[in-house]
Amino acid sequence: MFKSLVPMLNRAMPLMMAAFLILAVIQVAVMLHLSLNGLWAAIEWGRRFYLPLAGISALLAVMGLAYETSAEKLARRGLRRRKGLIMDVLSRLTNRGALEELMAREQRETVIDADELAASLRARVIGQDQVCEDIAQQMRRRLALQVRGKPVGIFLLAGPPGTGKTYLAKQMAKQMERPLLHFDMTQMSSAHAATQLFGSPKGYVGSDTFGKLTGGLKDHPDAVVLLDEIEKAHPDVFKKFLTAWNDGHVTEASTGEQVSTTRAIFMLTSNIATEALTEIADRLASEPEKMRAESVEALRRSGFAPEVLNRLDRIFIFRALRGLDLARVAALEIEAMIEGYGLHVETGGIDAGVLFQVMVKQKNLGTGASARDLVRSIEDMVSESLIVARQQGAKRVRLVTQEDGTVLTEIASDTETQLGRVSH
Repeated sequence: MFKSLVPMLNRAMPLMMAAFLILAVIQVAVMLHLSLNGLWAAIEWGRRFYLPLAGISALLAVMGLAYETSAEKLARRGLRRRKGLIMDVLSRLTNRGALEELMAREQRETVIDADELAASLRARVIGQDQVCEDIAQQMRRRLALQVRGKPVGIFLLAGPPGTGKTYLAKQMAKQMERPLLHFDMTQMSSAHAATQLFGSPKGYVGSDTFGKLTGGLKDHPDAVVLLDEIEKAHPDVFKKFLTAWNDGHVTEASTGEQVSTTRAIFMLTSNIATEALTEIADRLASEPEKMRAESVEALRRSGFAPEVLNRLDRIFIFRALRGLDLARVAALEIEAMIEGYGLHVETGGIDAGVLFQVMVKQKNLGTGASARDLVRSIEDMVSESLIVARQQGAKRVRLVTQEDGTVLTEIASDTETQLGRVSH
């Protein structure tokens, strides 16, 4: 009730002041026993002072106005000076443009275009279109969350070797403009290996530096953390990661500092249970939830750590490459192999027979063999000839097959004129 009266009293305040002033004048007149004639005579007597009083009042009003104006100008000038100081500090002590770009990127990533990301991944990761679309949708949903106490996502990429799991994670980081922290978990098979990632306690060797994971996340909190062949890691390493996934931070052993993981994306790869997972993916392609449930069970039966499975946000199953998809991957692997020797493949320079050999061997060996492994057998055949070609000053080469299946290296000029042939 009283609260409602306050606004009414505020609005009536001028009228009340005028009433109080009139009452005060009447009270003074009564106290002095002044009649109306006496009051009028007092007014007439004070008329001579009206002009000086008006002038003094006007002067005081002008001075007050001038003071208020100057004070406001000074305040604004001071604010501008403070703002200028802040910007000068940023320009002087850091890269302001880079800072603004980081802020803008963080804002963009909260509303990523899933279709655009999926298209970029499909163009680079061969034969895994469904996985590319699913993971792009997951990223859009999870980055849009404003409040979370755990990483953006914890994803398992499972399937046969050589199907693009590691490559997809690397492309995710590249397309989303995020740093990549890549760890080979086959090197983390001992309990002591945890110190490589999370640092060493004080008093132990290496305690003067941060661990590779804790230091990496401290410098790059929005990184994509790639844990290759996660099932090979020691249980003590698993336990450390559980804190990162459950509590949203990892603890640096050397200092006890807690490093946040809430902006990071964890991507795990695994090659176990490939046949079972491939069968599940083929059978339940149109039922994603049922496929996920059966995949979890298949991984558990294969010995995958249950504590890790329970914390996964999503499992993405990569299918074995078949047909032309296998040929495409093999062609890219051969190109990378040749470039490793400082050479380039001329346009159309990989004989179809070379790729067909890879496809046949893959079929005979089953899902246990990857295109990458099969290309190594080709490298064994042509490595010496590639070295000779480079020594002869070649820049571009082509691979051809003979009737007996032997792979030869031909040296070609930029004008596609054959200069020579070397074989191994």
